[in-house]
Amino acid sequence: MMQLKVRGALSLLTILAAVVFAGIAFASPAAYAQEAGGAAAATSSSAFKFLAAGIAFGLAALGAGFGLGFVGAAGLAAISENPKMQSSVFIIVGMVESIAIYGIVMMFIILGQ
Repeated sequence: MMQLKVRGALSLLTILAAVVFAGIAFASPAAYAQEAGGAAAATSSSAFKFLAAGIAFGLAALGAGFGLGFVGAAGLAAISENPKMQSSVFIIVGMVESIAIYGIVMMFIILGQ
């Protein structure tokens, strides 16, 4: 059990390091062969928009995946004990999946600005 927690923490830190590296690499004005001025600032802002949109959708999908795993396992156990609970389980699974839809909506809001 402890090994699983350590592995999860290491994978989360790896993802976080990759996101930070991508943010620094793509948002740095020195990486672009442009003159100083408004164009570099607009490109930097655009890079941060794409990064923020990706993080918003990625974390929402990750959370929905974890939630769906737990809810799905519990829902299957509940249905196996009482088949009449199938509609209730489907409603709860739909609520968990809506988290990913909220992430997509936030992604489009961020990119639309």
